[in-house]
Amino acid sequence: MTFEFPLKELPAVMRGPRVERRRILVGGSAFWGTMQDDTTLRLDDGRSVDATQANYLPPVSPSKIIAVHISYKSRSMETRNKPKPTDTPTYFTKPPTALNGHGGQILKPADCQYLNYEGEYAVVISRTCRNVTPDEAWDYIEGFCPALDMGLQDFRDTDQGSMLRVKGADTLLPIGPGIVRGVNLFEQTLRTYVDGRVVQEAQIGEETIWGPHYVIADIARHITLCPGDVILMGTPCHSRSVDPGHFVECEITGIGRLGGTVVGIDAPRAAALGVGHAPTDTPEVRRVALGFDERVPEHFKENLRLARRPS
Repeated sequence: MTFEFPLKELPAVMRGPRVERRRILVGGSAFWGTMQDDTTLRLDDGRSVDATQANYLPPVSPSKIIAVHISYKSRSMETRNKPKPTDTPTYFTKPPTALNGHGGQILKPADCQYLNYEGEYAVVISRTCRNVTPDEAWDYIEGFCPALDMGLQDFRDTDQGSMLRVKGADTLLPIGPGIVRGVNLFEQTLRTYVDGRVVQEAQIGEETIWGPHYVIADIARHITLCPGDVILMGTPCHSRSVDPGHFVECEITGIGRLGGTVVGIDAPRAAALGVGHAPTDTPEVRRVALGFDERVPEHFKENLRLARRPS
């Protein structure tokens, strides 16, 4: 069975031709379409629309969203100071209500300081999957999407490590703009941008610790994956906090570029009444939100400093 890279044989989901499916809102209704070129989306009813002006919906309707904690060597080196964080992958979940479309607003409540970006690729499940081997798992993948696994790190001290509120708040999963197949994922580069400046970058094939085939087989040992389910495959080093007004993007060469604007909102009304665990600014919160600058490339830090400068 194939666990390691490079793969001995390219799976069907990564063999061409490239196909990208997007879901948009037209006249108050949702429509699927297939990209014809960089700017034209052909809807399934035959109409053609300008893809650059479309109102995008998430291209997925998952029953569940499962995310890998760490699956990039640079992220493991930054947070653990070793190239592999654990012997096997570990996971958390995000509720489907966290989904957000390309071009959407990413909400940062006024009582939270730390809203961190994490550029990732998402794997979309094509059919019911349970009790498969890693080699078989490729046949259960519909395709891949860029994603931003945003997190309110102020809640790191709550929920006994489940990260429900860190990663689960509304709007914290921009994904899309489409689902892509027919591209060799492991030859692509992932980049995250803040206001157009690169703040994360990784060559996926070089940095990947566990591929999606291994992760799917691992999860599906005990959890049935359903059509449309999403698996988030982790982020490279230099996840940092952003503020209202910042435009955050995740680009995966050959697959697509996704973006969203951070928007400040009032604190929840129940917060003023003392309901629930308040956001905190503790050493553990700062450890994750601020990261380890001495273990990341200098140009990422400089680009983020420039993006944070008042205009």
